[in-house]
Order: sequence, then structure tokens, then C-alpha cells
Amino acid sequence: MQITRDNALLLVVDIQSRLAPHIAGNETLARRTEALLAAAKLFGVPKLATEHCPNRIGRVIEPLRAQFGPDEIFEKTAFGATGHPAFVERVRRTGRRLVVATGMEAHVCVLQTALGLRANGFDVCIVADAVGSRTDRLVDREYALQRMAQAGCLLAGTETVLYEWAGDAADPRFREVLALVKSL
Repeated sequence: MQITRDNALLLVVDIQSRLAPHIAGNETLARRTEALLAAAKLFGVPKLATEHCPNRIGRVIEPLRAQFGPDEIFEKTAFGATGHPAFVERVRRTGRRLVVATGMEAHVCVLQTALGLRANGFDVCIVADAVGSRTDRLVDREYALQRMAQAGCLLAGTETVLYEWAGDAADPRFREVLALVKSL
């Protein structure tokens, strides 16, 4: 499965203010997600974010939150966003079949959302270097990545997604993508 700007939707799962400080490598994860958001904007890739119980866990962190309009942030209580039929409908309305996901925590909300998306007929790409878990749950993160791959999710790195969205060095926006790659 190829990751193109024409088939993809970017999903940012629960990168929230009270959770993020406890995630291993959270600053790198946020920087990579920010690069993906910039590329999504550059290439017209639709985007969504989820917030799990934001009154307890906080809102999506800045500067990521500023990249989303109010209708692009979905508040949820189910660990897997697809536990909310309105979320599945929102994804369907984008017309995209491939969901490219980043977020927290890999072994809880990212895993359950990815499995739910697969069960609802979507292709899923997990940006493996942009999903994280708490420092004491890194083994769980690895198991979750294995489980998602076994369920048919594609695993890719941030740079891979950026280059696939760019597609061609002759694209007039490639220099901007190259700058994003260098920022990783």
C-alpha cells in the first residue's frame, strides 16, 4: 500500500497536555507530528485529532492544537475512537481510505483506534516513530506495534511518509518537505 497525498488522512491521537510529559521521547514525537501536520497542510491532506477525556487529561498540546479547527478535534471517552460512531462517520466523510496515525499511547488509544479503523474497512498506517507510550510501558509499545502490523496496519517512519507525500523531487513544494525532513 502506497501512502499518497491523495489517499491519506492524518490522524493525531491524544497528544494531550497532561499525558505528554510522561511519554518517552515526547518532544521528538511532537516534533515529528508537527512536521506531518505541516506536510498535510502543504499537500491538502485532511487531518483530525482526538482528545481523550480532555477535562482530565488536558487538550491537544500546543503548537499542535493550533493546527486544527474546532471541527477537526474529536472528544472521546472510548479508548478506541471508533467506539464512537460519530468518529467513524467523520473519517468516512473525508473520502479517504488510508488513515495515517500518530499519537499516544501506542498500546492503548492508538492500538484500539487502529484496530477499530481496520474493522471498519479502512487501511491504516502507523507512523511508528511518532507514536509513544510511557517510559515504563515501552515493552507494551513494542507489542502494540507488532499487533497492529499483524492486524494489517502498515508501519512507516515520519520521513517515509513525508517523501511519499512529496512523491517527486520535481514537485515545487519539495524544498519545503526537505526542510521538514531536516527538522526531524
